Amino acid sequence: MLYKLAWQSLLHRRTTALLTIFSIAIGMMIMLSIHHIQQQTKQGFTNTLSETDLIVGARSGPINLLLYSVFRIGSASNNISWDSYKTIKRHKNVRWTIPLSLGDSHQGYRVIGTSEDYFTYYRYGQKQALAFAEGQPFSGVYDAVLGAEVAKKLGYTLDQKIVLSHGVAKVSFTHHDDKPFTVVGILAPTGTPVDQSIHISLAGMEAIHIDWQRGVPVAGIGSGLKISAEEALTKDLTPKNITAFLVGLDNKMMTFRLQRAINDYSKEALMAVLPGVVLSELWQIMGGVEKALAFIALLVIVASLLGMVTMMLSTLQQRQRELAVLRAIGAPPWFMFCLIQLEVLLLTLAGLIAGTLLLWLGMLVAQPIIQDNYGLLIESNPISYTNLLYGSGILGIALLMACIPAFAAYRQSLGQGLTARA
Repeated sequence: MLYKLAWQSLLHRRTTALLTIFSIAIGMMIMLSIHHIQQQTKQGFTNTLSETDLIVGARSGPINLLLYSVFRIGSASNNISWDSYKTIKRHKNVRWTIPLSLGDSHQGYRVIGTSEDYFTYYRYGQKQALAFAEGQPFSGVYDAVLGAEVAKKLGYTLDQKIVLSHGVAKVSFTHHDDKPFTVVGILAPTGTPVDQSIHISLAGMEAIHIDWQRGVPVAGIGSGLKISAEEALTKDLTPKNITAFLVGLDNKMMTFRLQRAINDYSKEALMAVLPGVVLSELWQIMGGVEKALAFIALLVIVASLLGMVTMMLSTLQQRQRELAVLRAIGAPPWFMFCLIQLEVLLLTLAGLIAGTLLLWLGMLVAQPIIQDNYGLLIESNPISYTNLLYGSGILGIALLMACIPAFAAYRQSLGQGLTARA
């Protein structure tokens, strides 16, 4: 009976109830979205790279180095020489290295110049190796291996010809159309920026720039200097420099010693960073923003709950007849207290469910956008243990705040009962 009365009472005031539910839903959606995106982003960033001990690049900022070398965000301020790379590669504690040469793109997707070791040693997630959905690693100068998302979005298949563009902008006016590449492999999905990348050999990267000077085709400087794709194969395609490289060590205990040696390298200004340490720094920087957003979301929810309490208090005067009828048929004062509490519980619970559904729909829309721009796979399901705790906490706060109108209804009902006996 109590539930039925509470439900009918809310239906009678459905406009006010719906507005209250909507305000609670917005606050809940904001709070859950902050936590959900934060956790999913951390998980996505952490899963992008595994088993890599050091990332080496030109001396700049550690976060910038991590972002452009691993997450394909931003650009390098400088390159490092091939001689320096070979010197560090020959270090007695180095087990493997993966060179990376960046700076070109194809329809907005980054092109990565690298070696065959990329497909052998690169690890993501829980030490998972890269796998091929189709084809094989590149072997020729003009071979290309596509990430899963690139092949899916552009509809590319094996043996298809593609033309790379100079620069990393989504729209480029300079194309390497005289040296097309052939798709020889398509990687299996990883849920990391690898899916958003096109991989070519370092020799291929050198070949498309062999007739370029300072970012400009030589043919634009003087006539007759253009080098064809076939002629480029006869040239020395050893890279002069690369953007960065990943390092794996035989002995993890030597990580800090090698890092110090690279940072003190006298022939060139280099920097070596530990991926896990740099990620921690990144989260510390983002921590203040996350707390500010969470505080704003909490204020929205508290404001919504205060509005609900105010609504319940303001309607008590209009419900005097309802309360009097309930007292007349024998309902005790505690029944009125429980009735108001149940109404608040239903309103809050409906708001929490609506907020979760709104977040779920929002994630479905934002998921492909985030993946296309940042290469991170954000799950659309916002339900987690922590979010359930948040919802339970909000319900508890709502019931505590509901004691104000519930106690007012109790006193009003008790007064009506005493008047009736008099």
